[in-house]
Amino acid sequence: MISKIDKNAERVKRHKRIRNRISGTQERPRLSVYRSEKHIYAQIIDDVAGKTLVAASTVEKAIAEQIGELAKKDAAKVVGKALAEKALAAGIKEVVFDRGGYLYMGRVQSLAEGAREGGLEF
Repeated sequence: MISKIDKNAERVKRHKRIRNRISGTQERPRLSVYRSEKHIYAQIIDDVAGKTLVAASTVEKAIAEQIGELAKKDAAKVVGKALAEKALAAGIKEVVFDRGGYLYMGRVQSLAEGAREGGLEF
């Protein structure tokens, strides 16, 4: 019998390996990305204090109205720009990018590009 690979478990393993090297500080917090089949979530985290400083996702009402019927990649870019705006308002300019075990392509890449266009530095 052929067993199917649990892709999410493999992603979690990759994310743990990445998190051993990446950590957010107060001066340079961590931009963490999570993507589900339908939505994408991003948050800026201070790991030292253990607090989420800023968050944005396609589930938020204001962003959901802005997105409408856009493709998922374009929606991710809008989320990245919204997150950057919130971060700049909170006084955050530099972040460490945590791709969450996902490949840096598609929606994750679009979110990062949107955040850069919004004014965040990685």
